[in-house]
Amino acid sequence: MRQLKDAIRGEVVRLTRTRLPLWTLAAAMACGGLLTALVALTGPENTTPPMPGLDTVDGVSGVLGLLGVALFVPALIGTVAITSEYRHRTVATTFLAIPNRGRVLVAKLITYGGLGLAYGLVLAFSAVAGIYAGTFAYGIEPGLGLGAILGTAARYGAAAAIYMLLGVGIGAVARHQLLAIGITLGYFYLVDNLMMILPGANIVYPFLPGGATSALTGSTALLEMIAAEAGVNGPVVQTPLVGALVLLGYALASSALAAAVSLRRDVA
Repeated sequence: MRQLKDAIRGEVVRLTRTRLPLWTLAAAMACGGLLTALVALTGPENTTPPMPGLDTVDGVSGVLGLLGVALFVPALIGTVAITSEYRHRTVATTFLAIPNRGRVLVAKLITYGGLGLAYGLVLAFSAVAGIYAGTFAYGIEPGLGLGAILGTAARYGAAAAIYMLLGVGIGAVARHQLLAIGITLGYFYLVDNLMMILPGANIVYPFLPGGATSALTGSTALLEMIAAEAGVNGPVVQTPLVGALVLLGYALASSALAAAVSLRRDVA
């Protein structure tokens, strides 16, 4: 246990001596507050396709649903952070100091999990601020109460933290930066969305990260609009608890695979 604490302390010190935490929080602010504020101030009804106004439940849910579109960002941060260590071979020094690679990976997951939680908190609260900036500018009351808005935004924040862990797992398995980035962007930005609208294949969507995220957040307004534009049935999602468990399952599976692969490879 003491060795694990030392490994975590070393990872925290290493992380805080870089600009990654600052850039991570800036990205969370941009994906949360800037994105929602931009749509809210422009007017959801002016988007393509048009969304209901912020004075309706669907309007607020639709704007919050935009947070799901940017969830690949924390996954990408986690991926780049880990693969950068392999690219610059700084991970070799860590393995020399702590020969137990499994312990090193656990320390990294805990450290980046904390960074992911910070990302999620900033994402959630800045998104709420963005929505209220829009409603204040138009002199209207939001269609959802503050408690409901905070609750939905917080669930997106929790999903963002898990996505960062997924990114860490992908990066640790792939190790090569361009390959890992390609996998992360290709899946979360393309494959996951295609599986939602592809006839016949969308039956598995509830058990993919995107479907699990929709279940966890309880926000499907944006996905339903996308499905309507594509001419397919709207997504079927599970309960929030099942969604959270599915996402955690993916994070644990990617971490376990990363640990297994790490133990069998030399640092190239």
